[in-house]
Amino acid sequence: MSALLRKIPENIPQDIRKIRIENSHLTELPRRSFANVSALEYLWLNFNNITVMHIKSLEYLPALKELRLQGNKLSSVPWTAFQDTPALKILDLKHNRLDVLPEHALRYLPNLTYLDLSSNQLTVISRDVFYSWPIYQRSHRAEGQVEAISNAVLALHDNPWICDCRLRGFVQFIKSVGPPIILMNSYLTCSSPKFRAGKFFHEVELNSCMKPQTTALDTNLTVPVGLNVTLTCFVQASPSPAVWWTYALKLLRAFNVSTQPISEESVRSELLIPAAGPADAGNYTCTAANFLGNASVAITLHVGTPPASAPVPGWAPAAPAEPGTHVEVRIAKQTVYGITLEWFAAAAVAEPGETWYTLLVGRYDTAQKDAIYIGPGVNTYSVTDLLPATKYEVCVAVRNQAPRKGQCVVFVTGSDVSQLEQREKLIHIVVIVCAMVLAVPAGMYACTAEARPGCLTRCPAAWPRRRRGGQPPAAGSKESTLDSLPAGSQDGLCHPEGGRGTRRPPAREEPERPGKARPPHRNSADLY
Repeated sequence: MSALLRKIPENIPQDIRKIRIENSHLTELPRRSFANVSALEYLWLNFNNITVMHIKSLEYLPALKELRLQGNKLSSVPWTAFQDTPALKILDLKHNRLDVLPEHALRYLPNLTYLDLSSNQLTVISRDVFYSWPIYQRSHRAEGQVEAISNAVLALHDNPWICDCRLRGFVQFIKSVGPPIILMNSYLTCSSPKFRAGKFFHEVELNSCMKPQTTALDTNLTVPVGLNVTLTCFVQASPSPAVWWTYALKLLRAFNVSTQPISEESVRSELLIPAAGPADAGNYTCTAANFLGNASVAITLHVGTPPASAPVPGWAPAAPAEPGTHVEVRIAKQTVYGITLEWFAAAAVAEPGETWYTLLVGRYDTAQKDAIYIGPGVNTYSVTDLLPATKYEVCVAVRNQAPRKGQCVVFVTGSDVSQLEQREKLIHIVVIVCAMVLAVPAGMYACTAEARPGCLTRCPAAWPRRRRGGQPPAAGSKESTLDSLPAGSQDGLCHPEGGRGTRRPPAREEPERPGKARPPHRNSADLY
């Protein structure tokens, strides 16, 4: 109990008949987990973290009578593994995550008298699961005979049952079940659909499943420009189908589609096209599908010129566009792969609560833009899944108006390189540049300090001849300053008159001049 076991111990004595390991850290039952304990009769492994059970995990356990796996994390069980435990009578699997019970699940449990599958994730199972249970088959063969058959307890409560046509056979089995099968809790309840949630099995009547059938009142429509058009299709199916609309093989956005149930097996789906224009003409397909199949109906829409007479019944004409209505657009947020837009009408709109907007999105260099219709009361929209480092244009217009100047935003998506990476690269560059700047003065001083100052001692003699006018320098000139600096290489710096192309051998150092003191040598601290 509460031991830090990661696996089944290997040194279990062979004559052990009962093993109980609970509240430990077991995560799986591997192959031949108890092969050395063939006399085992009771195995309790409750409240562990077992998620996997090998198909041969119960091999060599012919005497096993009781297996309890309560409170683990099993999402499936290899039911054929029970072929190795023909004497099993009690199987406890409550408080796991089982969501499927195959039809052959109980076929290999001939002597089972207690099965607990409560508090799992079972939603739909077939009644054939229990029809193939050996104890149920024996009870039907023994009808009218004196043969005694022991009862079997079955627990199936606290599961999220979906009470539609797929559960019809199981509900009928629960209503008619009787000895030798006894339900631990006969009040099984429905979790969905919503109109059946909380109802008991004996309160519902389920119909047979049906493949979807789609119809439309009118499959060929012609409307004037600027009308709000609603396309409607009706679907009959059981269980409830998934319904979607497509236009030119492109799935239409869900906020323009409304799907509502009419009855248990009927659904109405509507597609709203605000302020229909010539670009909206074409074939619209309504498709419905469930596990039995799918069906679809196509509606052809023609958009013509506005009529002179009264509007066509069935469609509400859009309010005339205000010529002075202008939409202010701004970017509220921008990321690498998209932006968030905000807008508001600068001029007064006739009915703000019923005003539709058209959002045109596309690359800047393409004329064809994707149109997105925004319903009333919405003044923000996020455009995502854009290409990085690409120029885009987004325009917002009121209803059937064309975008005016100032109602479009041009932006460029960011690079897929994060700002953190860019900042790190910038820091690296700054560090390298600083190191180079600091290294150059020290290097120059190191080089010049080692050189002989012979050149500067000869240059003052030649320097006056190069001055214009040939006058010697006055007292206090820069000659003493130049003499005090160390020089670098002497080659090519000072040459005799007329001998610039020839190299002169180094001259001996001249003796100090009388009355003139040589400046002291300056160290690196003086330079800085």
